[in-house]
Amino acid sequence: MRWFTADLHFGHTNICLYAGRPYENVDEMNEDLIRRWNHKVAPVDEVYVLGDIAMGKIDQTLNLVTELHGKKVLVPGNHDRCWRGNLKKKHRDTSTNWMERYEDVGLNIIEGSFEFDLAGVKVLVDHFPYRGDSRDEERFVECRPVDAGLWLLHGHVHEKWRVMDKMINVGVDAWGGYPVSELELIELIGHKPQNCVPLSWS
Repeated sequence: MRWFTADLHFGHTNICLYAGRPYENVDEMNEDLIRRWNHKVAPVDEVYVLGDIAMGKIDQTLNLVTELHGKKVLVPGNHDRCWRGNLKKKHRDTSTNWMERYEDVGLNIIEGSFEFDLAGVKVLVDHFPYRGDSRDEERFVECRPVDAGLWLLHGHVHEKWRVMDKMINVGVDAWGGYPVSELELIELIGHKPQNCVPLSWS
């Protein structure tokens, strides 16, 4: 089975407030996200994480990835230290090879947009949506994929939507804290929805 998710934000203290996650503290959130992931994902499964996997004290939070089942592929997002936009920032610590650091915890990294086949339906995969943001203003416009009419699997917008036009937000805040399976996505695309609100955390 193949799964998709995004925006776990391990170690991000304020994400519960920003995105409405039902946790009292960041440790509770980290533990429950791992539990929800492992409840769905088998060790032999493959999971595509569309960005923003860990924040906070990165030496601690990035190591949480080793507790997650499955073969994990990361498409870096703007909060990932290995994202090309962050690697170019002059204030970043150049003594750390961030690509290697992320790979050391079991993440295979694919940079930028790529096409993916879902049961004969060609979709585009990226951290960023074609348009829209988790904030009021549009950020990282120069990093957005080009909208050529394909369905897009993405993260970045947290709880703003689950489906908007042909953009499917696979982030945990849109799917009740769980990864979404390839089968669920195929079924969703088959219904050709224009808009879907996020599922509630339960």
